[in-house]
Amino acid sequence: MDRGARYVVQGNGSGPALAIMDALEKHNERNKGKEVVYLNYAAVDPDLTNSKCSYWHFRLDADTSMKMEAITTFMKDQQDIKNVYLINQNYSHGQQVSKYAKDNLKQKRPDIKIVGDDLHPLAQVRDFSPYIAKIKQSGADTVITGNWGSDLALLIKAANDAGLNNVKFYTYYGTVTGTPTALGPNAAGRACTVGYGHYNMGGEIERLSKDFKKRFNDDLYTSAAYHAFTILSEAFARAKTTDPVKVAATMDGMKFKSFNGDVEMRKTDHQIQQGLYMSVWQKAGGKFPMDAENTGYTFVPVKYYEPYVASTPTSCQMKRP
Repeated sequence: MDRGARYVVQGNGSGPALAIMDALEKHNERNKGKEVVYLNYAAVDPDLTNSKCSYWHFRLDADTSMKMEAITTFMKDQQDIKNVYLINQNYSHGQQVSKYAKDNLKQKRPDIKIVGDDLHPLAQVRDFSPYIAKIKQSGADTVITGNWGSDLALLIKAANDAGLNNVKFYTYYGTVTGTPTALGPNAAGRACTVGYGHYNMGGEIERLSKDFKKRFNDDLYTSAAYHAFTILSEAFARAKTTDPVKVAATMDGMKFKSFNGDVEMRKTDHQIQQGLYMSVWQKAGGKFPMDAENTGYTFVPVKYYEPYVASTPTSCQMKRP
C-alpha cells in the first residue's frame, strides 16, 4: 500500500483473507483518498460475507455453504446413497463442510445416516490408511470431504491402495494439483467434485488453460481468478476510472459476463452469484477431450445448477462508506 497498490487479489486461506479484510477496513477508515479494494478468488469461509462482511471485499468463488447446497441437491436424487462418512481438515473450512453436510442432508434426505464424522490435523497426516479402515468398517457408501492438497491426494491414494472401490467420494477440491494423478483410473465413476467450471469450458478460458499448461506444466484449476480481472476491467470501463472508491461502487451489485455465463456481484454482501457444476471423474474424450494432469481422465459435468439454486442467504450488515 505504501508503494501505491490499490487492489489486492488473494485466494487461498480464509485466515489470511480475514487478516487482509481487517487491515483494509482500518486502512480505508484512516486514509481517505487512498482506499484499497480486495478481490478474493478462493477463500470460502461463509463468515467472510456474513458476520465479517466488508464493503471493500468482493468474493469471486462460491462459499462453503453454496457448494454444499449443490452437492446435497445432487445427492438428494441418488437413491443408492444410504450411509455417508464425513472426513475433513480440523480448521474452519473443514468444520463448516461437516456442519453444512449434516444440516443439508437432514433437510433433503433425512433417511441418510451419517456413519462417521472425522476431523484430522491440517496438512500433517502422511498415512490415511487408519481413516480408510474406519470408513470401510462403518459401511459407508459415500464420503464427503472438503480436503484439499496433500490431505485429499493422500486420502484418495489410501482408498485406492485399500481397494475401497465401492465408495463414492464427493469433493470440493478434486482438481487441485496432485489430486487428479492420485485419482487415476481406479476412481473413474466414483469421484465427484463441485465447482464453478470444469476442464472443457470452451472459449477464452479453455484457450488460457491450454496456454497455462504449456507454460507451467500444471492445470489452471482456480479459474475464478479470471473473474477478478473480468470484473475489474469491466468496472474500470464502466466507471471510466481506476479510482478504487468509484470502482468499488461500480462493482457493488454489478452483473457481468464471465467464462461460466452471467454472474452477479450481490449488493448485500459482495458474494458472487454464479452457476455450479457437479462433475464426475471419467476417461477424457469426445466432447470432453481436455484431461487433468496428463492422466487421460477428466471431470465431466453431469449436472449444472443455475445461480439461484446454489445461492444461500446472508446475515451481512454491511457498513458502507
